[in-house]
Amino acid sequence: MEFRHLRYFLAVADAGHMTRAAERLGIQQPPLSLQIKALEAELGVALFQRHPKGVALTDAGHQFEQEARRLVDEMAAMQGRMARVARGELGVLNVGFTSSAAAHAFTPEALRACRRAWPGITLAIREDHAAGITEAVASGRLHCGLIRVPVSQPDHLSFEVLLREPVLVALPVDHPLADPASGSVGRRGPRALALTELRQEGFILVRQPGAPGLYANLLALCEAQGFRPRIAAEVERMVTSLNLVAAGVGIAVVPASMHGLHPQAVVYRPLADGTPLDAPLTLVYRSADASGPAAHFLKIVRDTARRYQARGRKGPTR
Repeated sequence: MEFRHLRYFLAVADAGHMTRAAERLGIQQPPLSLQIKALEAELGVALFQRHPKGVALTDAGHQFEQEARRLVDEMAAMQGRMARVARGELGVLNVGFTSSAAAHAFTPEALRACRRAWPGITLAIREDHAAGITEAVASGRLHCGLIRVPVSQPDHLSFEVLLREPVLVALPVDHPLADPASGSVGRRGPRALALTELRQEGFILVRQPGAPGLYANLLALCEAQGFRPRIAAEVERMVTSLNLVAAGVGIAVVPASMHGLHPQAVVYRPLADGTPLDAPLTLVYRSADASGPAAHFLKIVRDTARRYQARGRKGPTR
């Protein structure tokens, strides 16, 4: 039995006449009659009673009609779903975030916009460090990701900077530089810190050994200003670095959007004006595979970034 046999049967059942059914199907009446007889022979039961004015369903025909319509409806529904998949309206989108990218207000805003615009797309979220997300996108385990500074840039991946925000120095609440009146050496009042004021501090870093990134940029900037920072700890997540700051292990430099974490134990201070260090929010995806749900998500992320910038929402810096 082929699917077309169901269509032929239902056309005859609806028309109650072989010739009229054949006209609706766009075929000749004799082949249609042969197909119905072959179907009846395969099922081993008569589906129609023939009479001079046409045909009528037998009891078995009525039962078969219910099954046939269910199957045809399911096929139509499946074809509709596959059409939505082809248009990128249905499917699973695997997206990765670093912990600091997820902490930015932009990220949940973009996710909400995607869910509103494309409710048929299921978002599967994964958190990892920038190197893990980049490798997962490159290998196809993720469709795209939001990271800060790329740690590697494979040729077949695209990296787009969506937003930039300042960085803040995170200090234990009892640190001398956490005093609102403390600031540049020899001056009272300024809350911004010169990078050279941190030369004696223990830094808590989030990085892969030898890999470029936000903290590699920080280290290079420190060395350009004449000192090599002392590393108190290296961790895998930026949230972990702030946990250690809260515990008094050292200080950290984090994107401004993370400034609300541990408000009772951590004080955040901006760097002095002119310090060439910021925290980008970077979109990574496969250049040749930005189709289907991924294409819709990329557009929403870009549109959200443009609206975010237009509103002037840069996140708190104090």
